[in-house]
Amino acid sequence: MAEAIADTRRLLSKPQNLNDAYGPPSNFLEIDVSNPQTVGVGRGRFTTYEIRLKTNLPIFKLKESRVRRRYSDFEWLRNELERESKVVVPPLPGKALFRQLPFRGDDGIFDDSFIEERRQGLEQFLNKVAGHPLAQNERCLHMFLQDETVDKNYTPSKIRVQMLWLILWF
Repeated sequence: MAEAIADTRRLLSKPQNLNDAYGPPSNFLEIDVSNPQTVGVGRGRFTTYEIRLKTNLPIFKLKESRVRRRYSDFEWLRNELERESKVVVPPLPGKALFRQLPFRGDDGIFDDSFIEERRQGLEQFLNKVAGHPLAQNERCLHMFLQDETVDKNYTPSKIRVQMLWLILWF
């Protein structure tokens, strides 16, 4: 009577050192949309959001950056990605046209709860887009995330990692 006995021994693996266990992950990209600020008055009033990026991906020129953008800048980015890349671009949180009507009982698009809901939606949008390997090659995304101002008259192009440097390094 031969019964199969399950092998419960552990698989051999290489020992992990402290740097492997507690060091930074091999590749990471963190994007936070935070600190909304409403500026201006009347029809010139708008809300900006702080975008903080931290990464070790070689395709980004800066490993940390902090910029401010408004909703129309996000719309510009989405339109550029849709036009220039082969990526299916996720939707932005809605324009909230109903909230822009006069004589409402709240602050409309400047109401704290709406701003927070929009902030969360913008953060989700950016993380989905920036996490896509093809979108990471688009110049408009890099400009949006890392340049102080967005040059909406830029020449669309792809970002390339310095392959020669990578080849010479190894």
